[in-house]
Amino acid sequence: MRRLTWLVFTVALTVGACGGAPPSRYPQNDMPIQEVDAPLGAGDAFDLTIYYGSQEHKASYRLTPTGKIAVQYIGDVEATGKTVHELQDEIRSRLADGYIRDPVVNISLTEANSTKISVFGQVGKPGSIRFEAGMTIVDAIAQSGGLTPMAKKNEVQVTRIDSGRKVTYSVPVQAIGEGDRPNFTLKAGDVIFVPERWY
Repeated sequence: MRRLTWLVFTVALTVGACGGAPPSRYPQNDMPIQEVDAPLGAGDAFDLTIYYGSQEHKASYRLTPTGKIAVQYIGDVEATGKTVHELQDEIRSRLADGYIRDPVVNISLTEANSTKISVFGQVGKPGSIRFEAGMTIVDAIAQSGGLTPMAKKNEVQVTRIDSGRKVTYSVPVQAIGEGDRPNFTLKAGDVIFVPERWY
């Protein structure tokens, strides 16, 4: 009886190991594609819109190594090192300080050239790629030459810094590609590792 129980357990374990993708246990990121938590840096491009009353003012910027932008009414603003939300808040505060009554400020990131995604392990071209707002793990792996035949496709690891903590997610990339799991939206600075399968 004991031997039969062990045999059933062994078969179940083998079937489980060879089965489909594990359940998705990663955050579903519904963040609009123009919002990025990473600090802005040289090469990043964005649109700035200032609403006041029934009027609006629009301007487009690409950050240079100086890190400053010239904003109507308030002059130079240091943008490098600030997130989109932080920069919006600073511009809004300075505009409201004697220049415009109840201003509304919106920044829409169009290019995130200062930030990278790292992709290592069983991909065609390991290394760093440019992060783009709204990029998914499928996009990043495709830009890195795709998965190799030895890739462990349903246990791809994504490591990121979240609220000061290092967090690693196991992402079923093959199942995502087949439409069986929701996609995984990346953040600037994410590190993707594709492990090698044992068989």
